[in-house]
Amino acid sequence: MPPTPCALCNASRALIIRPKNHQKLCKACFISLFETEIHNTITANSLFSPGERVAIGASGGKDSTVLASVLKTLNERYNYGLKLMLLSIDEGIKGYRDDSLQTVKRNAVQYEMPLEIVGYDELYGWTMDQVVSQIGKKGNCTYCGVFRRQALDRGAARLGIKHVVTGHNADDVAETVMMNLLRGDLPRLARATSIVTASAASEIKRSKPLKYAYEKEIVLYAHHKGLDYFTTECIYSPEAFRGSARTLIKSLERVRPSAILDVVRSGEDMARLVPAEVSGGHRGGKDVIVNEGEAEGDGGCGSANGRASGGEMADMEKQLLENDGARDNETEITVNGHKHDPNCNKSNRMPKKLRKQQMGKCARCGYLSSQDICKACMLLEGLNKNRPKTQIQVSVEEEDSSPTLTRRMEGLTVIPGHQT
Repeated sequence: MPPTPCALCNASRALIIRPKNHQKLCKACFISLFETEIHNTITANSLFSPGERVAIGASGGKDSTVLASVLKTLNERYNYGLKLMLLSIDEGIKGYRDDSLQTVKRNAVQYEMPLEIVGYDELYGWTMDQVVSQIGKKGNCTYCGVFRRQALDRGAARLGIKHVVTGHNADDVAETVMMNLLRGDLPRLARATSIVTASAASEIKRSKPLKYAYEKEIVLYAHHKGLDYFTTECIYSPEAFRGSARTLIKSLERVRPSAILDVVRSGEDMARLVPAEVSGGHRGGKDVIVNEGEAEGDGGCGSANGRASGGEMADMEKQLLENDGARDNETEITVNGHKHDPNCNKSNRMPKKLRKQQMGKCARCGYLSSQDICKACMLLEGLNKNRPKTQIQVSVEEEDSSPTLTRRMEGLTVIPGHQT
């Protein structure tokens, strides 16, 4: 049987079947088509301005590594005029983030981009290892998500950069749409589907150039380009609600390959129905305001499928089989109808009207927040209150009762720059 020719060039042998539409392509055509689609996403949404300084949220995983490689290629090919650099967050997780940062450092050399690393320890006085040792593994992703968002913004502000791009892909966005549908949270769905997010309380905006790129195609691109990326699941990642949404999305994709983009597009259509005063931005969903601490998905955590060694797709299929056997999680959702139900317990009813979020700044750290005190400061307050004192702290307090010295020795009880 003769080899199947490429559907585009009709000259070379087809080596790749696109997960998105099962189109059979040769290696060169697949790489070119993938890059062209990212370019079209960038230009259609006017993501960048000539001469703009852009920080790439780099974790060392497949998404951020592919994003850095593609942006460098497109920036040179189409003369975007961008000044690109890598911005990494060190959460302080031994055996995971310390290893992935070595990949980021190699990427910085390979792509000739400057690298800035910002650590939880220096910002908050806590590493995730320390947080987990105190609170346990349940709920630790809440702390990490809030801290990570602030750390990216603070790292960009330190560098004088007002635009951060992240590696969230179509699978991430589809999972987020599904999660918010199951929760009945339309305002957050409207914000999550936007390709650009910004806030009146912050000068830093974020965008997702890989929003319409399938996770599987990102792995294929990384493999055929021979990119160097890290793959290890976060050791503190629990079996969270997102895992259930991911299992559902992957099951739909096997039946209908276009299901991922269908869910993303449906989410965008529903987002347009949410009033701008509720979603916090424009109805079109192109540029919306996000609340502080909102999770944008897993794209920045580096939880990828295989290092660039040729085994990525096998690992991906193995993961899909594991997802098939995952235990189903039940989620009970109570929805309040327009008619009054006298038998409905008021405590279980959702409000009839969605209150508009008034974004401001945290009174302690100055970060954007819809409350007087932001989530990060509230989490840190609880952590520091229960933090056991070390022997050196006790000795210092006995010899010197200076509040400044005591605060410094206790490991930064407030974020640097906070008002006390």
